[in-house]
Amino acid sequence: MAHARLDEVLLEAAAAASPRALLSIVIPFSLVLLPLLLRKITASTKGAAAAAAASDAKLLSLLPSPASKLPIIGHLHLMGDLPYVAMAGLATKYGPDIMLIRLGAVPTVVVSSPRTAEAVLRTHDHAFASRPRSMVSDVIMYGATDSCFAPYGEHFRKARKLVTVHLLNAMKVRSQRPAREEEIRNVMGKVGEAAAAREAVDMSEILHSYVNDLVCRAVSGKFSQEEGRNKLFRELTDINAGLLGGFNVGDFFPSLGKLELFRKWASAKAMRVRKRWDQLLDKLIEDHAIKMARREDVAEGEQEDKDFIYVLLSLQQEYGLTRDHMKAILIDMFEAGTDTSYMTLEFAMAELIQKPHLMKKLQEEVRKNVPVGQEMVTEDHLPNMTYLKAVIKETLRLHPPVPLMIPHFSLDACDVDGYTIPPNTRVVVNAWALGRHSGYWENANEFQPERFVKGDGANTVDLKANEFHFLAFGSGRRMCPGVHSASATIETMLANLMYRFDWKLSEGMKEEDIDMTEVFGITVSRKEKLLLVPETA
Repeated sequence: MAHARLDEVLLEAAAAASPRALLSIVIPFSLVLLPLLLRKITASTKGAAAAAAASDAKLLSLLPSPASKLPIIGHLHLMGDLPYVAMAGLATKYGPDIMLIRLGAVPTVVVSSPRTAEAVLRTHDHAFASRPRSMVSDVIMYGATDSCFAPYGEHFRKARKLVTVHLLNAMKVRSQRPAREEEIRNVMGKVGEAAAAREAVDMSEILHSYVNDLVCRAVSGKFSQEEGRNKLFRELTDINAGLLGGFNVGDFFPSLGKLELFRKWASAKAMRVRKRWDQLLDKLIEDHAIKMARREDVAEGEQEDKDFIYVLLSLQQEYGLTRDHMKAILIDMFEAGTDTSYMTLEFAMAELIQKPHLMKKLQEEVRKNVPVGQEMVTEDHLPNMTYLKAVIKETLRLHPPVPLMIPHFSLDACDVDGYTIPPNTRVVVNAWALGRHSGYWENANEFQPERFVKGDGANTVDLKANEFHFLAFGSGRRMCPGVHSASATIETMLANLMYRFDWKLSEGMKEEDIDMTEVFGITVSRKEKLLLVPETA
């Protein structure tokens, strides 16, 4: 009983996103196992392998690096609760473009300037196209067989093609427009009820539910909410985000992964959540397969109207998909599609409520572009809303949903900024630092959407990573394929919130009382709920 309780405590600490929680178990755990690890490392580093490792270590040692490295944990103690902020600060002192930090036993190259980001993501895109293996993502993503965490190779290319060509293409996004409009009407109805009662609305909850329900409908059809699956999908997605974004012990102390006891311990929580995904997705896939067998699906060529599960089943033979492959890709759709969009909407509302003059300017643009008497803003009204797009870009610049891009892993040696990066090296691009780089952005820490309006020098920056000081969706072979879907989801909702309502803070609150504290995971969220009072316009 005592051993079971100890396992639970260790699991909870290991899954926490904060490096401080990780240190609370790493230090005592490492001190106990250090003699064993040293023997294993010594026994395994012989001959040519040892010489190659020493050569790679020598190349990495030439990179600038913080001096305050500690035994065993390296620079983990410098990461704090917001590693992307800590890394940006270290880069200013030791970089500023590229630096080496050691997270536990793993050397990690951190890229913090647009110039070096372009070298990694464009010039040497192929060399950095892979992902490091992770014990947690291997479990949750069925051996990393999704399109996000998969190592670079034939399977990744097929999974990527499947997602971009069949699930998130422009035609598919357009076909989901009725679902977006229906979900927006639902939100407007709830907000309208609060306005009539003069009550505050929990914008964090209502925006999260809106995006989650949209993704549920895209994945499994319009009846997911009636069956209560939308809430279960949201719960599992939140658990995944904590596990995938956490500072997991096995990722930073790979030698521990060779110990069977440690592997079982480190992957126990991930296994529990995967079993829950199995129960949910297996049932949905089987139900869809039965309907397809009964010819209740649409004819070939009409799949743009079908949900993702139908599409995957129809392409199963063409792409050689196993059941696990399909489940991994579906989980990707939830992870990538939910948090990024709702967090952008929430941060946008939080920034606008603190700057009423900017909100008024946006409302005037939206209302000017919608005919009098129109019930809601539709996607047909969006093309001329340049300030709306500027507000969203500025929100993504200041608050990138994934501030530390998912690590890249070098396949070949190549030169970046005068340094040779050896193969098998973990590389992290700090998108948060790029969006606040003072050499590219004037008043970089200020929320100023005007910088993206036509006539300003930065107006050419778009969401497709043509400029490397703005990487809201990544770049290169690993760029997020959901940019079109996210844009439609975010733009239409924000426009309707501005069109239908005026907004104010709860009585007694001031703009400066809004807490913008962030919480780090694979994505970044606001720590406090955003409570706003709507008034019918």
